[in-house]
This record gives sequence, C-alpha cells and structure tokens, in this order.
Amino acid sequence: MDVLIIPLLELLRTIIQLYIWVFIASVVLSWLISFQIINTYNRFVAVIGEALYRLTEPMLAPIRRIVPGVGGFDFSPMIAILILVFIQNVVSRLVLKFIGVA
Repeated sequence: MDVLIIPLLELLRTIIQLYIWVFIASVVLSWLISFQIINTYNRFVAVIGEALYRLTEPMLAPIRRIVPGVGGFDFSPMIAILILVFIQNVVSRLVLKFIGVA
C-alpha cells in the first residue's frame, strides 16, 4: 500500500508547489500591469493573464469574501499561499509517517 500512497502524496506536494508558483506569477504579472511596465493589449500578456486568473480565482474568491482588501492592497494571494504551504506541510508529515520516520 505504501508503494502507491507515498508517490501519490509526493505528487500532491509537487502540484501544491507548482500552484504556489502560479500564485506568485499572478501577483508579479498584476504588479507589472499596474505599474504599466507591460500592458494587456499585447495578446501574449492577455492570454497569460487570463490563464493565471482562471487558475487562481477559484481559490481567491472565497478568501476575498472573508478578508476584504485593505487600503487598495489585496491580501488574498498571501493568505492562499499560506494555506497551500500549510497543506503542503501536512502532506510532508504524512509522507514521513508512511515511511516510518515520524
């Protein structure tokens, strides 16, 4: 059973890590657009922005309902990343438990 569970948990950890990077990319892109370093008239930027929005918005929308923006600053990506790091740590502990270290 461990032969199947451990790789699945490791895959889950990797997916969570990639999702964290998607959040970071989304925040950086929003800053670049806000400071007018790049604009959304560029088709490539618009496609990347739309993809990042569709990937991050399902997790950010519920957080935004609970924690509104303060002074024009949106804390929801930071809270989402903290939640994902917590889940990733739980998964890591499960892996350690299954291999018998913890």
